[in-house]
Amino acid sequence: MSDETPVSCSKCSSVWHNRGTTNCWSNDPETAPPRPGNCPSGNYEEVIKESLRDYAADSEEARIAFVAARVEGLCYQPVPGSDAINARWTRVEDTIAFAKLMGYRKIGMATCIGLLDESERLATILRAQGLEPLSVCCKAGSIDKLQLGLDEQDKVRPGTFEPACNPIAQAEICNRLKTDMNIIVGLCVGHDMLFNRHSKAPVTTLIVKDRVTGHNPIAVLYGQNFYYKRLQKQPVLKDE
Repeated sequence: MSDETPVSCSKCSSVWHNRGTTNCWSNDPETAPPRPGNCPSGNYEEVIKESLRDYAADSEEARIAFVAARVEGLCYQPVPGSDAINARWTRVEDTIAFAKLMGYRKIGMATCIGLLDESERLATILRAQGLEPLSVCCKAGSIDKLQLGLDEQDKVRPGTFEPACNPIAQAEICNRLKTDMNIIVGLCVGHDMLFNRHSKAPVTTLIVKDRVTGHNPIAVLYGQNFYYKRLQKQPVLKDE
């Protein structure tokens, strides 16, 4: 089996809409919908078996997987007299529950400078829940964007001092503080990647930066047949 075998699980959405189940989520394997030809369950069966060995090991990865599954179960509650299930926890509550069940206490917060108020609101909640929040702003160090090799016209406001985001420093400061877990609060695309790459502690994202939708990027997916139909017809950037 080639490592280049493509996968596109998203196409199973039509199966889910029509049958309410897919091959990988079915109460009865005998009546489950067939696997599509590019199903990772078949094409990457050995990878899946290897992952199961990781989950059975005595490691932090195994603990994270176990606790994440527990939090998922705790998040939902059955409706008496019905087979319906309601979610009862927000993402903030999920994050707190996960930290507590993992035994984490010192929580790093990598925050965008545009979300300092939201970060302090989150810190207030974390402290109330017995956790120790530590926040590091993306502009720590005030490094001018010109030092990254950008031209003046590449700034948001050319001709002014404009500090670059510094996610590597954010991560390394959290490492020095020996945080147990880190939370991304609105870092830009790319900056979040660098923070994840350099953080020694596990990282989760609470807020995804999206200035246009009020940090709710999924709105674009739901609106692409109307307001955002341009994304199917116009390139965001023209090839250079």
